[in-house]
Amino acid sequence: MILADFGAQVVRVDRLSRAAAVSTHGDVQARGKRSLALDLKRPQGTAVLRRLCRRADVLIEPFRHGVMERLGLGPEVLLQENPRLIYARLTGFGQTGKYAKSAGHDINYLALSGVLSKLGRKNENPYAPVNLLADFAGGGVMCALGIVITLFERARSGRGQVIDASMVEGVAYLSSFLWKSQKVGLWNEPRGENLLDSGAPFYEVYRTSDGKFMAVGAIEPKFYNQLIKGLGLNWDELPAQMSLFGWPEMKKKFASIFAQKTQAEWCSIFDSTDACVTPVLSFDDAASHQHNKERSSFIKNDQGEISPRPAPVLSRTPAVPSCKRDPFIGEHTEEILLEYGFTKQEIAKLHSDKAIELNKLKANL
Repeated sequence: MILADFGAQVVRVDRLSRAAAVSTHGDVQARGKRSLALDLKRPQGTAVLRRLCRRADVLIEPFRHGVMERLGLGPEVLLQENPRLIYARLTGFGQTGKYAKSAGHDINYLALSGVLSKLGRKNENPYAPVNLLADFAGGGVMCALGIVITLFERARSGRGQVIDASMVEGVAYLSSFLWKSQKVGLWNEPRGENLLDSGAPFYEVYRTSDGKFMAVGAIEPKFYNQLIKGLGLNWDELPAQMSLFGWPEMKKKFASIFAQKTQAEWCSIFDSTDACVTPVLSFDDAASHQHNKERSSFIKNDQGEISPRPAPVLSRTPAVPSCKRDPFIGEHTEEILLEYGFTKQEIAKLHSDKAIELNKLKANL
């Protein structure tokens, strides 16, 4: 989706709809993609994909180690036929190692990276923040970055290469700050008792009187001073900001004060300050918040669905995300094959052999 948002022509190779029907959910990030329905279990189907890859810039494959090789679609085959191909292999555990052929999900990759051990409150089990860190940040975004890097290198060398994008390693790399800051005193205390992991009263989320929340991140003394002022407290009557022994009591005091006003009332107090205090917004509220509206940070498609605008914003060649609805499985099969040089006769034969699926929409008259 990232690549499509920024101008790439993306073809999603789907299983035939009768096989894909067993999936629990569809591709909710199909924006800008076209669908080619192909049966890779049939030799005719794998032959089609090989032919497509001879003209493609990038292939992204998400299978566990060995699956593509068994299909005769491994990198040694496809790169020989198209030496400029970028072959991106996005998996949880990577192409080698003990778990290379094992199943897993975001929480498992997060656990193996070491990052999960840092997430969670005091005296509670570690917790995974939904599936954003390993699946999307360490996986999808890192893989997209790898693709951009290899395309840039190919512009110089003229040669493609294989990307081994492991979600375990991707999220571990994202956590480089945690690894490299261990000796500077940021993580000396147990989980949930440090500066940035909910230990500090000035880096925390507090409930308001109307059941909403405010996020506080007043780390620097000049920001902390404005937080104390906004809360109506006297700096001289409080323990030192960095006194760990005073943090539990200060959290109780801050919580008691935040609970006395609504979220809107706290916004009116802190919005014009540098106290680093902001409302915790729901998705609906985020899309309608003044700051986000002024930046057009959220977009709406033809069906009225709201989602985040692609980031970052480029000054000369900004992303132009598609506003069309998501594709149906096989909706663009014929269109894509014709573009890649297949004849109508070849397409008809593939269809009769059940190697492809043509799923054109019919008008409702």
